[in-house]
Amino acid sequence: MPEAPSPSSTRAAVSPSLRERTRAAMREEVSEVAFRLFAEQGFDKTTVEQIAAEAGLGRTTFFRYFGTKEDLVLRKVGEFGHEVAAALAARPADERPWEALRRSFDVITDPQADEVQPSLSRMQLLSDACSLMTRKWEKTQGWQSMMAPVLARRLGGSGSADDIRAQALVASAISCLDAATDAWTAADGTTPLAVFVDQAMSALSELVD
Repeated sequence: MPEAPSPSSTRAAVSPSLRERTRAAMREEVSEVAFRLFAEQGFDKTTVEQIAAEAGLGRTTFFRYFGTKEDLVLRKVGEFGHEVAAALAARPADERPWEALRRSFDVITDPQADEVQPSLSRMQLLSDACSLMTRKWEKTQGWQSMMAPVLARRLGGSGSADDIRAQALVASAISCLDAATDAWTAADGTTPLAVFVDQAMSALSELVD
C-alpha cells in the first residue's frame, strides 16, 4: 500500500517555492518603478534600459521577468482572465448566466474601488499607447477562451469552447466591461467602475436573460 504523503510534502506541493516568491516580488518591484517612470515621462519615451537601471537590474535581467515593455503593463490583464474564469465557475449553479458573468467581474471591480489611482493610471496607459491597446485586445480574447467553456457547462452544454451561445454571451460581457472601463477612465475614477459595469450590462440584461 503506497505511503500517504506527509503534511509537509503536501504543503511543499501546493505552496510557492522561495524562488517563485522572490521572482514575484521582483516583478512587482520592477512594475512599481516602471509605472513611476511612465507617469513622469510617458510610456513611449520610457525605455527598457531606464526601467532596468532604476530597478537596479541589467537589460538582460529585465527580460527574464518581462517579455516586452508592453507585457509589464499588461501582466495583470492576463492574470485577471484566469481569476474571472475561476470566479465564474464558482457562481451558484442556479444563477442566471448573465448575472453570473456580471458577478465574475467583481474580482476586477472590487480591488479597483480600493486602489483607484494605480488602476486608473494603468488604464490611462492603455488608452494612450496604441501598442498597448493592441496587446490588451489580444489578452482579452484569451479571456474569452477561458470563460466560454465554463459558461457552456452552465448552459447545459459539454463545456466546449466552440459553444456559440457561450461565445456570444462572454464576448458581449467583455465588451460591456471594456465600455465601462472607458467610461470610468474618462471620469477619472470619480465614479466606481462597478457602477459603470452595472449600467453597461443592465442595458443588455433584458435581451439575454
